[in-house]
Amino acid sequence: MVEPFRAELLNPASIDVLLGNNVMVEDTTRRQFIEVDISDNSIKQPFWIEPGEFCLAEIQEIVNLPDFLSGQFLLKSSRGREGYEHALAGFIDPGYRGRLTLELKNSLRHSRLPLYPGLKIGQIVFHRMCGTPLAAYDKTGRYNGDLKVTASRG
Repeated sequence: MVEPFRAELLNPASIDVLLGNNVMVEDTTRRQFIEVDISDNSIKQPFWIEPGEFCLAEIQEIVNLPDFLSGQFLLKSSRGREGYEHALAGFIDPGYRGRLTLELKNSLRHSRLPLYPGLKIGQIVFHRMCGTPLAAYDKTGRYNGDLKVTASRG
């Protein structure tokens, strides 16, 4: 359900996911998001998000849920304690396939926060459904199949 699968990312009730190569940041002149490739950034030379700044980011992994499971993205508690915040749009519908887009914010008032590919940003918890939906996300979802960070489609 998570590709590539890495056994070392398994937790007792979830699997960790890593930050991917692309983020989208606000273009203040045009009131839209622009994509930024952070694949050359690292823990030693990160891409910084400023205090109060919001950005969209992708995970490295591709999620592929069957129609009898849903998922939920949750920020790693360590990231929350450092000042990262994730919007409450973390539900993953049964039948979803693609790379998740995260809504991240630096909730600190005075310090920047680093982003770089491979940062252990969050985890996915899976929930077994008591039945299958009439129409799974692979049939109804507007973001199904996305393989890179994606802005809102309304």
